[in-house]
Amino acid sequence: MIERRPFESLGGANHGWLDAKHHFSFAEYHDPARVHWGALRVWNDDAIAPHTGFPPHPHADMEIITYVREGAITHQDSLGNQGRTEAGDVQVMSAGTGIRHSEYNREAVVTRLFQIWIFPDYRGATPSWGTQPFPKGERSGQFVVLASGIEGDAGALPINAHARVLGATLKAGETLEYALGGDRAAYLVPATGAVDVNGVSLHTRDGAAIKDEAVIRITAHEEAELVLVDSRKA
Repeated sequence: MIERRPFESLGGANHGWLDAKHHFSFAEYHDPARVHWGALRVWNDDAIAPHTGFPPHPHADMEIITYVREGAITHQDSLGNQGRTEAGDVQVMSAGTGIRHSEYNREAVVTRLFQIWIFPDYRGATPSWGTQPFPKGERSGQFVVLASGIEGDAGALPINAHARVLGATLKAGETLEYALGGDRAAYLVPATGAVDVNGVSLHTRDGAAIKDEAVIRITAHEEAELVLVDSRKA
């Protein structure tokens, strides 16, 4: 089963400094049919104006993955961590027992990113933060695991959930397959480009909610950049 969620159907709000689109219920947007997908709770498509950002605020018991598409985001938190994550890089914050953080676009250009929240497998983990580059050239024609709590996913940023976040790039005409277990739910978004997913057409920034598909077969109509979350169904 594949449910296409066109970009135009997403919730969201334009706050001036932040233009946010929500694949799932978030803030003032609530759709009872779009609260979560498996362990995936939030997928926000954010555009943050130059020299603005999110001031310090708290989180607890959530795995928060930031996939930077354009520009860069500068992080600072109550653990003393600070760092800059730029396009092509990924950052992970495990909120655990509690953490306060800020995220600012200190660049002269708009920063565009996906912010992805995944429910942890257990509550009360030790809070942590990390960032890592994932060169797009290494993702050409294949999925690379960016963040994962699944044993054996070497090289990925760690999360406290039996889930993984993957990235890939495809050239026009290329096809990529991903095996999905029967107890798993996947969510796929083309950051750029147009693709077919098991015969369902997706355009840039559309979402595809996927379950009960043994194999996800993705064919690119044009150059495409893909982000996929694979998590337990429930």
